[in-house]
Amino acid sequence: MNKPLRRIAIFCGVLILALLVRTNYLQYVRADELNSRDENRRVRIERYAHERGNIIVDGNPVTGSVETKDSDFKYKRVWKNGPMWAPVTGYSSQAFDANFLEKLEDGILTGNDDQLFFNRTLSMFTGEKKQGGNVVTTLNAAAQKAAFKGLGDKKGAVAALDPQTGAILALVSTPSYDPSTFAGNSTADSKAWEKLSKDKNKPMLNRALRETYPPGSTFKVVTAAAALENGLYTSIDEHTKSPLPYRLPLTTGNLENEGNIPCENASLREALRWSCNTVFGKISDDLGNQKMIDQANKFGFNKDVFTPVRADASVYPKDNRPQNAMAGIGQASNRATPLQMAMVAAAVANDGKLMQPYMVAERKAPNLDVIYTHEKEQLSQPLSGENAQKLQQMMETVVKNGTGTNALINGVTVGGKTGTAQHGLNNSEKPYAWFISYAKTDKGSPVAVAVVVEDGQANRDDISGGGLAAPIAKAVMKAVIDSKK
Repeated sequence: MNKPLRRIAIFCGVLILALLVRTNYLQYVRADELNSRDENRRVRIERYAHERGNIIVDGNPVTGSVETKDSDFKYKRVWKNGPMWAPVTGYSSQAFDANFLEKLEDGILTGNDDQLFFNRTLSMFTGEKKQGGNVVTTLNAAAQKAAFKGLGDKKGAVAALDPQTGAILALVSTPSYDPSTFAGNSTADSKAWEKLSKDKNKPMLNRALRETYPPGSTFKVVTAAAALENGLYTSIDEHTKSPLPYRLPLTTGNLENEGNIPCENASLREALRWSCNTVFGKISDDLGNQKMIDQANKFGFNKDVFTPVRADASVYPKDNRPQNAMAGIGQASNRATPLQMAMVAAAVANDGKLMQPYMVAERKAPNLDVIYTHEKEQLSQPLSGENAQKLQQMMETVVKNGTGTNALINGVTVGGKTGTAQHGLNNSEKPYAWFISYAKTDKGSPVAVAVVVEDGQANRDDISGGGLAAPIAKAVMKAVIDSKK
């Protein structure tokens, strides 16, 4: 070969080698990054080229797919009772991507997940149409309906767990939205998306997982657990040597109680029954900031929780003495999600064991073969079994003859704690109404619930955890118990 031809051949060889390197780099190194780009329209077209698998509750799909006309997206996602299930499923839109289970389980729902490789390969030989797999949730339809109906047109959230497994039974946030209204890519879908995005009531905010509130007096359950775990008191009926009034440390101001209630030198049981700020503020100060942080962390505070949908971290803060005393009664910079407070009630009900919350029980291939089953997992041990049972006695006193009687269920043992959380500049906003609770039957505790209500329409004096939130918690607990009969 003469010299010019040899040079041309070498140059062509270099070009071919560069092309091979570039192709392999894109296909094997950057493939995931390129596929996940929002602007990669081909990924979204492929996502909706086939009918998506379904999200299942109690054996029934709460999702579906319909054919799209005049679009390069062949199918569009639809939901059954979308507003009720949106806090669980999230949305899946041809134009606006996806979130929550629709996003996290996209590989299974589209059929593209590696776990479905065998099914895809088999379909190539059999000629069967490509299908997505199904995601089976832990949700209880009756409990979800009771929570959604209970909140009604009020702003708020409900989270319910099975204390023995961590399974999420209900997850509701109101006001909600119908993800079907912007599932396509038409002008009408864009207008619906824009309207929801600008709504001042934030219907697309998942308040059960992504909103942190001052937990108010429901946090006194954590403070009581800290007192017992640190040996501050050995008996729940032992006097706490709490003065009335109680002066906040390092200040000239007194910590007040709600009304003229018997809090002076009250026992832990009576203090929780009447929700004495003075007693629990003093306990938090006696223990100190670090021990309170340590106890809150054992219940799951100060870190994100993945269900697998992420829940924002609840916060028990590092703070000075007066603020730590206030945080001990669920005020100051203390913040918690409804899921977090359901985890607190669940740990107490489960004799001190806190289970990892989860909402996906199984993943199934298109041929209904189970390819994943969740194994329950203990997250932590916030308190001993003995102390958990003491706290159960205290919470059951609250419901039997304290501030939580609206949660009583005939023939069922119920423990609970009310909360009315102040917020806003100088506590100027209407308070949040809280209630956390659990129910017990002869088979243990099947459900723990946290409810928060932001009722802007109610008179300030009418807002209380026992009045607004406890009846909703009762309805959710009863729905779970009745569904197991």
